[in-house]
Amino acid sequence: MTLKYLLRKEFAQIRRNPFLPRLIVMFPVMIMCIMPWVMNMEVKNVVVDVVDNDRSTLSQQLVHEIAANNYFSFHGQQPSYTAALNDIEHSEADIVVVIPQHYSRDLTLGNKPQVLIAANAVNGTKGSIGSVYLSQMVTTNAVPTLQALQTNVSTFYLFNRQLNYKRYMIPALFAIIMMMITGFLPTLNIVGEKEAGTIEQINVTPVNKWMFILAKLIPYWLIAFFVITVCLLLSWALYDITPVGNVALIYLLAMLLALFFSSFGLIISNYSDTMQQAILVMWFFVVILLLLSGLFTPTRSMPAAAYLTTYANPVSYFIDAIRTVFIRGGNLKSILHQVLALLGIGLVMGCWAVQSYKKNH
Repeated sequence: MTLKYLLRKEFAQIRRNPFLPRLIVMFPVMIMCIMPWVMNMEVKNVVVDVVDNDRSTLSQQLVHEIAANNYFSFHGQQPSYTAALNDIEHSEADIVVVIPQHYSRDLTLGNKPQVLIAANAVNGTKGSIGSVYLSQMVTTNAVPTLQALQTNVSTFYLFNRQLNYKRYMIPALFAIIMMMITGFLPTLNIVGEKEAGTIEQINVTPVNKWMFILAKLIPYWLIAFFVITVCLLLSWALYDITPVGNVALIYLLAMLLALFFSSFGLIISNYSDTMQQAILVMWFFVVILLLLSGLFTPTRSMPAAAYLTTYANPVSYFIDAIRTVFIRGGNLKSILHQVLALLGIGLVMGCWAVQSYKKNH
């Protein structure tokens, strides 16, 4: 009965706050409507300048292929390499392709003409991948037709056959939403009560620490259920993307991550005296957890020392597991390792949250 009345108090506080109900609804909607379009790691719209020193039919064929490719934005033909390089220096072009003289003649004689690809490597990823795309295009154009027919390469994409990057990012965005709803909100709730002095009224009551902590966490776990449901519906309605695996596993993973973030938020609030302090400390750790989780870049690409942190990073386990369920259709057995890791880390943080809470009897 005590827990019932404490939960009623928490929900009453949430309803009376003019900002929280709007945030709980609008935050996942905005994340799901905007972020899948913005958080796209595909390299497209690479601006290309071409310097054609040959002016032959074959060289112009290569120019037209570059202009027609969806990955490139054809900026035009320049009279010289110096003029094209000036475009790169003024950030008007990313890559310059220089077709040499006698390009067509050398191809006809079976020689290999040297095509120069000069890339702006300030953005290393864009420069390197754009250069690879162009190199493949130049090579394909230079290979004689009969030789090209002798090479037969078949590519079969598993799980994400359309190479839709949104399908890869949407399940990972659930981590950001859970972090905000179940991490920041309970933290600010308790610190706000500290600043207002209302938490002292609870501290002098016979309510034990476990009961008080549960009353603080359960409302946000229920809100997490609601938020995940909204995200799944938006994923289906906006992008026609639905989980391949069991939806119940997605809810399980979300609740385990909610257990961690809510407990972690309570720990920070227990050691913080002001809302500004709690926000800064929470943001400091959250940024590290997200950047080292594999949300944006593969964890295997990290240095060895940084990769070791993924073994203690619950967000990394969550993202790996939810992508397995959402995209590959994995079952509980295939994500059991991540589930146990999330459960263990969550329980440890929950016990720490209770022990760190100082209650005056």
